[in-house]
Amino acid sequence: MEQLLGNALGLFNRYSGWIIWNLFLAFIPLALSFWLFRRRKSVRSPLWWLALIVFIAFLPNAPYLLTDIIHLIRATRAINSIWIITLVFIPLHLFAILAGFGAYVISLINQGHYLRRQGAKQFVLIAELMVHALSALGVYMGRFLRFNSWDLITDPGNLLLMTFNDITSKFPALVIVITFIVLTLFYWLMKQIVLGLALQIRYGRQQEQLDSPPFQ
Repeated sequence: MEQLLGNALGLFNRYSGWIIWNLFLAFIPLALSFWLFRRRKSVRSPLWWLALIVFIAFLPNAPYLLTDIIHLIRATRAINSIWIITLVFIPLHLFAILAGFGAYVISLINQGHYLRRQGAKQFVLIAELMVHALSALGVYMGRFLRFNSWDLITDPGNLLLMTFNDITSKFPALVIVITFIVLTLFYWLMKQIVLGLALQIRYGRQQEQLDSPPFQ
Protein backbone atom coordinates (compact mmCIF):
# COMPACT_ATOMS: atom_id res chain seq x y z
CA MET A 1 0.00 0.00 0.00
CA GLU A 2 2.82 2.42 0.88
CA GLN A 3 4.51 1.67 -2.42
CA LEU A 4 1.23 2.26 -4.28
CA LEU A 5 0.72 5.61 -2.54
CA GLY A 6 4.31 6.61 -3.22
CA ASN A 7 3.94 5.79 -6.90
CA ALA A 8 0.65 7.68 -7.04
CA LEU A 9 2.24 10.78 -5.47
CA GLY A 10 5.17 10.69 -7.87
CA LEU A 11 2.93 10.26 -10.90
CA PHE A 12 0.63 13.01 -9.65
CA ASN A 13 3.54 15.46 -9.40
CA ARG A 14 4.62 14.49 -12.91
CA TYR A 15 1.27 14.62 -14.71
CA SER A 16 -1.09 16.63 -12.51
CA GLY A 17 1.00 19.00 -10.42
CA TRP A 18 -0.71 21.86 -12.24
CA ILE A 19 -4.02 21.32 -10.46
CA ILE A 20 -3.37 23.43 -7.36
CA TRP A 21 -1.85 26.34 -9.32
CA ASN A 22 -4.56 26.36 -12.00
CA LEU A 23 -7.32 26.20 -9.41
CA PHE A 24 -5.70 29.12 -7.60
CA LEU A 25 -5.77 31.14 -10.84
CA ALA A 26 -9.38 30.10 -11.48
CA PHE A 27 -10.51 31.27 -8.04
CA ILE A 28 -8.95 34.74 -8.36
CA PRO A 29 -11.80 36.02 -10.61
CA LEU A 30 -14.34 34.24 -8.41
CA ALA A 31 -13.13 36.13 -5.33
CA LEU A 32 -13.03 39.39 -7.29
CA SER A 33 -16.58 38.81 -8.57
CA PHE A 34 -17.95 38.87 -5.03
CA TRP A 35 -16.05 42.07 -4.25
CA LEU A 36 -17.04 43.73 -7.53
CA PHE A 37 -20.62 42.60 -7.92
CA ARG A 38 -22.05 41.43 -4.60
CA ARG A 39 -21.26 44.28 -2.21
CA ARG A 40 -24.28 46.26 -1.08
CA LYS A 41 -22.56 49.56 -1.83
CA SER A 42 -20.37 49.16 -4.88
CA VAL A 43 -18.85 52.51 -5.85
CA ARG A 44 -17.12 52.47 -9.24
CA SER A 45 -13.90 54.01 -7.98
CA PRO A 46 -10.53 53.73 -9.79
CA LEU A 47 -9.80 50.72 -7.59
CA TRP A 48 -13.08 49.12 -8.72
CA TRP A 49 -12.17 49.59 -12.40
CA LEU A 50 -8.70 48.18 -11.78
CA ALA A 51 -10.22 45.13 -10.09
CA LEU A 52 -12.60 44.74 -13.04
CA ILE A 53 -9.66 44.66 -15.48
CA VAL A 54 -7.92 42.03 -13.35
CA PHE A 55 -11.20 40.08 -13.19
CA ILE A 56 -11.52 40.03 -16.99
CA ALA A 57 -7.84 39.18 -17.47
CA PHE A 58 -7.92 36.22 -15.09
CA LEU A 59 -11.41 34.90 -15.87
CA PRO A 60 -10.30 32.65 -18.78
CA ASN A 61 -8.20 30.68 -16.28
CA ALA A 62 -11.42 29.15 -14.94
CA PRO A 63 -12.75 27.57 -18.17
CA TYR A 64 -9.14 26.87 -19.21
CA LEU A 65 -9.28 23.89 -16.85
CA LEU A 66 -11.61 22.19 -19.33
CA THR A 67 -8.71 21.84 -21.75
CA ASP A 68 -6.53 20.19 -19.11
CA ILE A 69 -8.34 16.96 -19.90
CA ILE A 70 -5.39 16.32 -22.21
CA HIS A 71 -3.20 15.78 -19.14
CA LEU A 72 -5.60 13.08 -17.93
CA ILE A 73 -5.43 11.39 -21.33
CA ARG A 74 -1.63 11.47 -21.27
CA ALA A 75 -1.58 10.10 -17.73
CA THR A 76 -3.91 7.19 -18.57
CA ARG A 77 -1.68 6.28 -21.53
CA ALA A 78 1.53 6.39 -19.51
CA ILE A 79 0.37 4.79 -16.23
CA ASN A 80 -0.04 1.03 -16.07
CA SER A 81 -1.89 0.85 -12.75
CA ILE A 82 -5.66 0.88 -13.23
CA TRP A 83 -6.09 1.56 -9.50
CA ILE A 84 -4.03 4.74 -9.58
CA ILE A 85 -5.90 5.96 -12.65
CA THR A 86 -9.33 5.13 -11.21
CA LEU A 87 -8.83 6.20 -7.60
CA VAL A 88 -6.43 9.14 -8.00
CA PHE A 89 -6.20 10.70 -11.44
CA ILE A 90 -9.78 10.56 -12.70
CA PRO A 91 -11.37 11.93 -9.47
CA LEU A 92 -8.75 14.68 -9.12
CA HIS A 93 -9.03 15.81 -12.72
CA LEU A 94 -12.83 15.76 -12.67
CA PHE A 95 -12.83 17.73 -9.43
CA ALA A 96 -10.44 20.33 -10.88
CA ILE A 97 -12.47 20.71 -14.07
CA LEU A 98 -15.80 21.01 -12.24
CA ALA A 99 -14.38 23.36 -9.59
CA GLY A 100 -12.77 25.60 -12.19
CA PHE A 101 -15.82 25.80 -14.39
CA GLY A 102 -18.01 26.23 -11.35
CA ALA A 103 -15.92 29.27 -10.43
CA TYR A 104 -16.52 30.61 -13.95
CA VAL A 105 -20.27 30.09 -13.71
CA ILE A 106 -20.62 31.69 -10.27
CA SER A 107 -18.50 34.64 -11.39
CA LEU A 108 -20.86 35.33 -14.29
CA ILE A 109 -23.92 34.83 -12.10
CA ASN A 110 -22.51 37.51 -9.81
CA GLN A 111 -21.94 39.75 -12.84
CA GLY A 112 -25.55 39.27 -13.91
CA HIS A 113 -26.74 40.06 -10.40
CA TYR A 114 -24.81 43.33 -10.51
CA LEU A 115 -26.27 44.32 -13.90
CA ARG A 116 -29.82 43.61 -12.71
CA ARG A 117 -29.21 45.64 -9.57
CA GLN A 118 -28.00 48.51 -11.76
CA GLY A 119 -31.21 48.36 -13.83
CA ALA A 120 -29.45 46.84 -16.86
CA LYS A 121 -31.21 43.49 -16.95
CA GLN A 122 -31.44 43.64 -20.76
CA PHE A 123 -27.64 43.51 -21.02
CA VAL A 124 -27.13 40.35 -18.93
CA LEU A 125 -27.22 37.93 -21.86
CA ILE A 126 -25.11 40.19 -24.06
CA ALA A 127 -22.52 40.55 -21.28
CA GLU A 128 -22.42 36.77 -20.80
CA LEU A 129 -21.88 36.15 -24.52
CA MET A 130 -19.14 38.78 -24.62
CA VAL A 131 -17.41 37.13 -21.68
CA HIS A 132 -17.71 33.72 -23.37
CA ALA A 133 -16.10 35.15 -26.51
CA LEU A 134 -13.25 36.79 -24.58
CA SER A 135 -12.75 33.64 -22.52
CA ALA A 136 -12.66 31.48 -25.67
CA LEU A 137 -9.94 33.75 -27.02
CA GLY A 138 -8.12 33.64 -23.69
CA VAL A 139 -8.28 29.84 -23.53
CA TYR A 140 -6.81 29.61 -27.02
CA MET A 141 -4.04 32.07 -26.15
CA GLY A 142 -3.21 30.10 -23.03
CA ARG A 143 -3.37 26.60 -24.48
CA PHE A 144 -1.84 27.13 -27.93
CA LEU A 145 0.18 30.37 -27.66
CA ARG A 146 1.22 29.65 -24.04
CA PHE A 147 0.44 33.15 -22.77
CA ASN A 148 -0.51 33.91 -19.16
CA SER A 149 -2.94 36.50 -17.80
CA TRP A 150 -0.13 38.71 -16.51
CA ASP A 151 1.40 38.94 -20.00
CA LEU A 152 -1.17 41.67 -20.63
CA ILE A 153 1.00 43.84 -18.38
CA THR A 154 4.49 42.37 -18.74
CA ASP A 155 4.51 41.80 -22.52
CA PRO A 156 1.42 43.41 -24.11
CA GLY A 157 3.04 44.21 -27.47
CA ASN A 158 4.19 40.67 -28.19
CA LEU A 159 0.90 39.26 -26.91
CA LEU A 160 -1.22 41.42 -29.20
CA LEU A 161 1.03 40.89 -32.22
CA MET A 162 1.21 37.11 -31.92
CA THR A 163 -2.50 36.82 -31.15
CA PHE A 164 -3.52 38.95 -34.12
CA ASN A 165 -1.20 37.10 -36.49
CA ASP A 166 -2.41 33.74 -35.25
CA ILE A 167 -6.18 34.19 -35.10
CA THR A 168 -6.38 35.63 -38.63
CA SER A 169 -5.70 32.14 -39.99
CA LYS A 170 -8.54 29.64 -40.36
CA PHE A 171 -7.59 26.99 -37.80
CA PRO A 172 -7.30 29.28 -34.73
CA ALA A 173 -10.55 31.04 -35.65
CA LEU A 174 -12.31 27.67 -35.86
CA VAL A 175 -10.89 26.56 -32.51
CA ILE A 176 -12.02 29.80 -30.87
CA VAL A 177 -15.53 29.49 -32.33
CA ILE A 178 -15.84 25.89 -31.15
CA THR A 179 -14.55 26.87 -27.70
CA PHE A 180 -17.10 29.69 -27.57
CA ILE A 181 -19.93 27.27 -28.38
CA VAL A 182 -18.73 24.75 -25.78
CA LEU A 183 -18.42 27.45 -23.10
CA THR A 184 -21.88 28.81 -23.90
CA LEU A 185 -23.56 25.40 -23.74
CA PHE A 186 -21.69 24.21 -20.64
CA TYR A 187 -22.30 27.53 -18.91
CA TRP A 188 -26.04 27.40 -19.55
CA LEU A 189 -26.25 23.83 -18.25
CA MET A 190 -24.19 24.40 -15.13
CA LYS A 191 -25.89 27.72 -14.44
CA GLN A 192 -29.22 25.91 -14.16
CA ILE A 193 -27.67 23.43 -11.71
CA VAL A 194 -26.07 26.16 -9.57
CA LEU A 195 -29.23 28.28 -9.49
CA GLY A 196 -31.31 25.20 -8.70
CA LEU A 197 -29.06 24.31 -5.77
CA ALA A 198 -29.11 27.91 -4.53
CA LEU A 199 -32.92 27.94 -4.71
CA GLN A 200 -33.11 24.63 -2.84
CA ILE A 201 -30.81 25.93 -0.09
CA ARG A 202 -32.84 29.14 0.22
CA TYR A 203 -36.08 27.16 0.40
CA GLY A 204 -34.60 24.89 3.08
CA ARG A 205 -33.61 27.89 5.19
CA GLN A 206 -37.08 29.38 4.87
CA GLN A 207 -38.61 26.09 5.99
CA GLU A 208 -36.30 25.97 9.01
CA GLN A 209 -37.36 29.49 10.00
CA LEU A 210 -41.05 28.58 9.63
CA ASP A 211 -40.65 25.36 11.64
CA SER A 212 -38.60 26.94 14.44
CA PRO A 213 -40.61 27.66 17.63
CA PRO A 214 -41.39 31.33 18.37
CA PHE A 215 -39.64 33.21 21.15
CA GLN A 216 -41.29 32.86 24.50
